[in-house]
Amino acid sequence: MLDIFDLTVRYRTSGGELEALSSISISAKKGTTLALVGESGSGKSTVALAAMGLLPQEAQIIGGTVRFDGHDLGAMSVEERRRLRGSRLGLVFQDPFSVLNPSLTIGSQVGESLIHHRGYTPREAFERAIGLLDEVGILNPKAVANAYPHELSGGMRQRAIIAGALAPEPDLLILDEPTTALDVTIEAQIIELLEQLRARRGLTMLFISHNLGVVRRVADEVAVLYAGQIIEHGATEDVLHRPMHPYAKGLLAAIPRIGSKQLRLASIPGRLPDLRKPPSGCRFAERCPFASESSTQPQTMRMVGGRGVRCANAELVESTPWPTPEATATQAPPRSEQSPVVSVRALDKTFRIGGGVTLEGWRLRRNETLLKPVDDITLDIRRGEVLGLVGESGSGKTTLGRTILRLIDPDSGEIRIGDELVSGKPQRELERMRRTAQIVFQNPDSSLNPRKTVGELLARPIRRFGLATTERMPTRVRELLDMVRLPSHYANRYPHQMSGGEKQRVGIARALATEPRFIVCDEPVSALDVSVQAAIVNLLADLRDQLGVAYLFISHDIGVVAHLSDRIAVMQHGKLVEIGDADAILNHPRHPYTIKLLSAVPRVDARSTSAGSGPPPLQ
Repeated sequence: MLDIFDLTVRYRTSGGELEALSSISISAKKGTTLALVGESGSGKSTVALAAMGLLPQEAQIIGGTVRFDGHDLGAMSVEERRRLRGSRLGLVFQDPFSVLNPSLTIGSQVGESLIHHRGYTPREAFERAIGLLDEVGILNPKAVANAYPHELSGGMRQRAIIAGALAPEPDLLILDEPTTALDVTIEAQIIELLEQLRARRGLTMLFISHNLGVVRRVADEVAVLYAGQIIEHGATEDVLHRPMHPYAKGLLAAIPRIGSKQLRLASIPGRLPDLRKPPSGCRFAERCPFASESSTQPQTMRMVGGRGVRCANAELVESTPWPTPEATATQAPPRSEQSPVVSVRALDKTFRIGGGVTLEGWRLRRNETLLKPVDDITLDIRRGEVLGLVGESGSGKTTLGRTILRLIDPDSGEIRIGDELVSGKPQRELERMRRTAQIVFQNPDSSLNPRKTVGELLARPIRRFGLATTERMPTRVRELLDMVRLPSHYANRYPHQMSGGEKQRVGIARALATEPRFIVCDEPVSALDVSVQAAIVNLLADLRDQLGVAYLFISHDIGVVAHLSDRIAVMQHGKLVEIGDADAILNHPRHPYTIKLLSAVPRVDARSTSAGSGPPPLQ
């Protein structure tokens, strides 16, 4: 159904041509799922855009072909490709906020393809859209269908995008990080829905993801992409349980696992090579703990044990474990001895969603629904403590974090940050709090100014609070970039010139720029691959231990929360249903909703044991 052969794609940049894909070849048979995994910036999204014929103007296909159902897409006219897209070819983009039209309701956008490709009337399409929203797990789908994108959480927007892509029931569905913004229960629902559609219609999927637990469940084959090259390709069970390429082995070692908490996560040192001048030998050699003299030579794909591997040392790698990371010696004082950095009492917030009015007699009545995402919340976060906050998308996690920082004004309740009462104060009197309390936003595209370079974005908070002289500013910017493992030349890039994961790292660096005491981390690693995720989680842990920074760590990745958190709070429909010590929550959950969340966690290792009361790992 999909056959990509010897594809090479280059981008024109201000620093020269960048080879994003180098002679890659992958294929997916009808009714199967091929997963594409790899580090942020390795070229995964470029593969998706090339397969859809949606590469940007600065991209150029140097060689190779992309065939869909035997037809060469490159030989088709623009109109022929347009007719395929949305009917037989579907694409779920990584960032729903930049895809959804802010001026149209969710229902009209989900049903749009049904009007153009299936001949539905607008009313029929809208009704079907409500059904699709219900299928992807959205509560009160009729109200959401009448809402606008800005009225929904990130996870709800992502589900709406998936519903729209599934609407015309395409033959090939390309999913670019489709479950990144979703909690584990909705993630499980989406996977089940995709599997049902695949069984019923013979749907073929190209599934791009950094979540190897999800990949293990949904994919028949896995192709691992690194620096624009396929470095390992084979059956899912083989690649995930017995990796032969050092990079694939490093990815698996970096996954946080519930029930086996470590002081530090394993991560892959260094960063991707500069693809404007890629190395002539092995592209992974500088980061590889198994590198040898042969690594200086170009590596070719060869068949080993029924799969393709681009490594001369594949047999050695398969039998040798990844190096264990060293634990840091610095530890913060016991959390119980610290005074609260954040204190919240009886916090409430209500929203009104829905649009439009109806005429009743001579009066207009507004159509709206009341939602209470923050309902009587009381909690404390102490110096150097990480409070993990988990719950389904739409449960109120992000609203709670933003309300604590007064980015959203509460309806009632008390908020203290340090010794400052911040609830009830006008914004102009929150100057001190704005430096000591920061946030890493879930969606970097909506929080990074597209007209500013990365260097300007990072320098602004430093300059705003007078934390460095003009002469030292470039050095401080480089230090922040190095903290989040981005090369110094990224200071000259604009947000649109980076991948989703790279933009998220810039957002983390910006939050660290003011040297805060408290950070709300709103899905800070959701867009990152597991190796970079491990490095960022280790960085956050180091800052906690060395500087006493406190975190409200909002995430749907329970494995990351389990690794980093001292305590865990579980949120459902605006309320905290369970809060306590992390080990107690994970091993002995008491609330049925907590048990439900833990049972839905996808595991990459079929032989691992489940946490707490959850069922065995997904088979």
